[in-house]
Amino acid sequence: MILGNLASSVGNVVGDITGLNKPSKNTITGSVVIVKKNVLDFTAVHSTVADSLFELLGNQVSLQLVSAENPDPANDNGGKLGKLATLEYWNLTYTPLLAGDDSLYKVSFEWDEEFGIPGAIILRNNHTAEFFLKTITLENVPGEGRIHFVCNSWVYPDRRYKKPRIFFSNKTYLPHETPAALRKFREEELQVLRGDGTRQLKTGDRVYDYALYNDLGDPDKGADLARPVLGGLAQYPYPRRGRTSRPPSKTDPKTESRLFLPNILNIYVPRDEQFAHLKLSDFIAYNLKGLVNQIIPLLEAFVNYTPNEFDSFKDVDNLFFSGLPLPTDLINQVANNIPLEMMGEFFRSDGQQLLKFPVPKLIEDRSNPFAWRTDEEFGREMLAGLNPLLIQLLKNSSITKQDIEYNLDGLTVEEALSSKRLFILDHHDTIMPYLQTINEYTEAKTYASRTILFLRGDGTLKPVAIELSLPKMEEDKIGCVNKVYTPAEHGVEGWIWMLAKAFVNVNDSGHHQLVSHWLNTHAVLEPFVIATNRQLSVVHPIYKLLHPHFRDTMTINALARELLINANGIIERTFCSGKYSLEMSSVIYKSWNFMDQALPNDLKKRGIADGDIKSLDDLDRLLIKDYPYAVDGLKIWFAIENWVRDYCSFYYKTDEMVQRDPELQAWWKELREVGHGDKKDEPWWPKMQNLEDLIQSCTIIIWIASALHAAVNYGQYAFGGYFPNRPTLSRRFMPEKGTPEYAELEKNPEKVFFRTMSSQLQSLTVITVVETLSNHASDEVYLGQRTPNWTTDAVPLQASDAFNRRLAEIEGVILKMNIDKKLKNRIGPVNVPYNLLHPTGEIGISGKGIPNSISI
Repeated sequence: MILGNLASSVGNVVGDITGLNKPSKNTITGSVVIVKKNVLDFTAVHSTVADSLFELLGNQVSLQLVSAENPDPANDNGGKLGKLATLEYWNLTYTPLLAGDDSLYKVSFEWDEEFGIPGAIILRNNHTAEFFLKTITLENVPGEGRIHFVCNSWVYPDRRYKKPRIFFSNKTYLPHETPAALRKFREEELQVLRGDGTRQLKTGDRVYDYALYNDLGDPDKGADLARPVLGGLAQYPYPRRGRTSRPPSKTDPKTESRLFLPNILNIYVPRDEQFAHLKLSDFIAYNLKGLVNQIIPLLEAFVNYTPNEFDSFKDVDNLFFSGLPLPTDLINQVANNIPLEMMGEFFRSDGQQLLKFPVPKLIEDRSNPFAWRTDEEFGREMLAGLNPLLIQLLKNSSITKQDIEYNLDGLTVEEALSSKRLFILDHHDTIMPYLQTINEYTEAKTYASRTILFLRGDGTLKPVAIELSLPKMEEDKIGCVNKVYTPAEHGVEGWIWMLAKAFVNVNDSGHHQLVSHWLNTHAVLEPFVIATNRQLSVVHPIYKLLHPHFRDTMTINALARELLINANGIIERTFCSGKYSLEMSSVIYKSWNFMDQALPNDLKKRGIADGDIKSLDDLDRLLIKDYPYAVDGLKIWFAIENWVRDYCSFYYKTDEMVQRDPELQAWWKELREVGHGDKKDEPWWPKMQNLEDLIQSCTIIIWIASALHAAVNYGQYAFGGYFPNRPTLSRRFMPEKGTPEYAELEKNPEKVFFRTMSSQLQSLTVITVVETLSNHASDEVYLGQRTPNWTTDAVPLQASDAFNRRLAEIEGVILKMNIDKKLKNRIGPVNVPYNLLHPTGEIGISGKGIPNSISI
């Protein structure tokens, strides 16, 4: 029987090739672009052979047209279904050997006038292995011409699904505009994506659902690895994450269990949210897992061969310019455990056994190797560095007049305040509640800090005082002991001032990584990804607007929970907040405000903007004119806002249309009440009752996913790769006069600096991780770039083109500003141009470019 089927199949193929089986008159032809599983993968080789055999036995990939015009009562009034068609010549189509390359197949559909125009296609994969379906294109459809179906989805064997996969054409419909024949399919597809909220989720599933952050701890391995559940409690509010459905831990039923499997992502993420780019060289985030599993243990072994500390800045410079010698047996150990690609990333390729890192931009200019130490650069990085989001106008301070007045370029304190030239970087109130616990129960020894800065006539910021504070019990309250440090350049006082700045940067590094970066971009955006997929159909205009800005976000967040922010993960081991890191970010989330994420609102709230900034005509309201993050950011912000306004206004002609869109209203309700459920009663949420609410909300979402994340992520190696500039942890308090530590400072200040800040292992770990996180992949999708044929509507397409032209103009303006010598904060003493908000980027750790989404 098998031989008979085989002969019949071969005969059909030969007949098709010779033209004996010609298509009928009423035929629609199409092309299907698929990426098969990587055939270089061992398991994929077996599946490829099996799929070929299935083809010969008649178990093929089948497609079925769905009419957009003619409902069928026999199909619950869903669109009339066409006859099954199959992909042609599966076994005769060349399959590329390189992962990520496309395979093109032909398909022919029977069609008649009674069927009408197709609006969707049902696809069944009757093979053994999944494939990535990119596009389906129908040619010469009567009355319509070419129809595109942009799919970009993994399709598993049909037996895995309760309902077969369906893909809609690239037309865009509000719910009430959806052709009657397609409404059933639109609603059913959303039901599939929501799931039932109870079933265990497996690889290949497509369900989007919510969960608390109860997967950070690992109490089954010891009480020291237990962590509080974040979210769902007033004490620890937090955004929701994607549900993974892992069973509870044995020790604590409220904590999800953690099953760590090397080299793979073993946390459930909806399959289409996992990395769809299939070139292994672009799996930067998966390199992160290899890095944690292999490279960091190597660094630990390396440290065991050394004195375990850096003693001088020359020792650190050798990491980048010379390399550090590695023992031969350590090299052999590495070679057996680390992929060749990763070996090339971290070790010299010229035969020398050296650990080496790329030179961070901060120290590339060797004409002034200590430029990073200057007060001007310290102040500039609050405007154009890694965390330029916190500086605010000073309104009052506990720092006395005598501490700073001599350093205000001839002004009195009153004159400097009244002319709005005093600013503050305040890391006091967020750290102080945890400071005593951190100093007593972790290896860290640190302070809460406040830094006062003066805006000089040339537009630069000059630090004039740093207040370092420690907690002090006063009856039943926690008070504090403050000490103020002022600038000094020479001798031991110069080193005390340098240490004071380093303690500030320890505070700022922690806030940057846990709040500016993780909480305010990665964590707060994930509920938007989930709600959009659960409540907005793929043909909904707002889905199409937002979807490109969600690429890979759920996957990178899952990897972060597995490797970076988990108990005893990279963050806890290398930052001062230690085991309290995520708990502290939860406390800060209490003050998070969605509307404050809009850049104009943020600048006004911080007192940086003197009034409302409603357009680029209001840039003169910036108190700091040469503020690269704010100036470039506002240009990007208003470009996004104009694009969103043009787009949304095309689909929603009135406020009433916003109010009566059931999918939109369900989306916004779920975002507030579930995704950010701990903030559901906040009065600042837009009501989503008018077009302006929609425009502002979508602009904020896109801003967070693209420009805000780019500003706080892709400069990590440039500014933090040279860790003395931004230490993440301090291990000693400031040396005091009359102590052995002070005497040591007088004799060997560089050694004291490195004994006070992060250890050698902590520093090497941070360098290694931020190098990976700062990379742009070769297949990066930058702001404004979209998949071809994403919609058929001419006006949105024109608006998209206008958006891209505006972004190109902004690029030119940024490049011009970066060579304007009057704008000193654009490049600073270290000669590093501010390019983090340059819309398009370059591969690698370029510190340049705004990706569409949070993909690393």
